[in-house]
Formats: sequence, C-alpha cells, structure tokens
Amino acid sequence: MSKLYITLVQYDIVWENKEKNFEKLNDIIYNISEYTDLILLPEMFQTGFSMNATTLAETMDGTTIKWMQQKAKEKNCRIAGSFICIDCEKYYNRFVLISPEGDFKYYNKRHSFGMGKENENYTSGNGKIIFEIKGFKICPLICYDLRFPVWSRNNGDYDILLYVANWPAKRCFAWQQLLIARSIENQCFVAGVNRIGIDGADIVYSGDSVVLNPDGSTIWKAAENIQEIYTAEFDLEHLSKFRMNFPFLKDADKFEIYP
Repeated sequence: MSKLYITLVQYDIVWENKEKNFEKLNDIIYNISEYTDLILLPEMFQTGFSMNATTLAETMDGTTIKWMQQKAKEKNCRIAGSFICIDCEKYYNRFVLISPEGDFKYYNKRHSFGMGKENENYTSGNGKIIFEIKGFKICPLICYDLRFPVWSRNNGDYDILLYVANWPAKRCFAWQQLLIARSIENQCFVAGVNRIGIDGADIVYSGDSVVLNPDGSTIWKAAENIQEIYTAEFDLEHLSKFRMNFPFLKDADKFEIYP
C-alpha cells in the first residue's frame, strides 16, 4: 500500500500583514528539501485569527489563492491552510486545498468561536469534505471544531484528520488531549498544525503542533514557541492492519447531523 507525506509548518504569523507572511512562507517553502505530498499551514495563515473580515477578506480568485497556486506548482505538491474568504457577500473562515494544477477544494469552518466573536463576523459552514491523495481519505477541520467530537466522527469515510489552528497557549493542554482523543475514537491518523507568537489581540500561541498514530501515540511533536517544519510519513498498510486487528468502529452509535 502507498505512503503519504505531509509537511506541517509551525511559524509566527505577522498580524494582519499578508505581504510579510507571504515573504516568510516563501523562504520556508523554498527550503523544504524532502519529498512531500502536502504542505499544511495554520488557520488564517496570512493574517492571524482576525475578526477584521471586511478589510482582509478575499475572493477565491484573490491574492491568497493565486499565491497558493503558485507555491503548489513550484513544489509540485498540494498546499493547504485557512484564510478569510468572502463568497456571495458572506465571510468564511475557509480551509482551502490547492493542487499542483491549480484546482482547489474547500471547507468552511463549522464551529465559530463565540467567545472571540467569530460567530459575529463569519458564517458557519454546514458540511464536511473528504478529499483523497494517493489512496488516503482525508478530512480537514479548523481549530475550534476540535472541541466537538460529533462533527469529526469517523463513519469509515476517512483515514487522516487534519486540524489547522490558532489555538492559544493558555489552553494548550486541551489542544494536546483532544487531538489524542480524536485519534483514538476515530481510529485514524491526526495531524494538527498550530501557530506560535503573539497576535494583535495579545494572545500568546505556543505551537504544540503534532502528528499522531491511530492509537493516539505520538509520531512527532513540535517544540514549544519555536518555528518548526516537519514532514511526517503516513502508512496506509499500518492503519489497515490496526483497524482489522481492533475493529471497534463497527460497534459505534449511528446518527445523522442536520444542517
């Protein structure tokens, strides 16, 4: 069976400054020398977790998408992360996956962080997406989605959960434990990429990006407060054997989620 390589980019996002963040990422991406299938960037990777949607939002043919298309073509791999999107006069915290050919798939964040007034500035999504790379089925989610296990429940439709985040350092314990829980309960690989630094609202981020096995054990964990770029290997045969030897998902409760 095939193997998949995902590169996580944990870095300090310059507050609401797309140009400087593109400059940073140009250097980071240029220096990724190992083979990779997907470069994964944090939530709102070119602005930070800003509620200034009216000023920062772009369409799906704006500067950010064009930059992502250029990087995907240059590195001959997919690139993904979330950005502030305006679509049909609504603002979304939108995860976008770009292929080397420039095609894209997207997911709108389902759970808006009410304490940060995200719900007052962005429209929540009402559907998940699953995309496939080299035989791996992958489900992308965004930051606060992590706290809601029903939304991430695996009904046999994915192999890897991706989380892109701006998750504050003061709640890093929850980030670490919930990622492990999502891995164990869904019997899947998990890759969670978070930012470091301090944003414009004086919120501190420690990173704690991580890659987990389907039993919740650690494949890799980033150092705190340090820029780190790591390429993880995912083995579909390992996952298939693990699920076959302990097939508990077949006993899971059945339910439906309505928009």
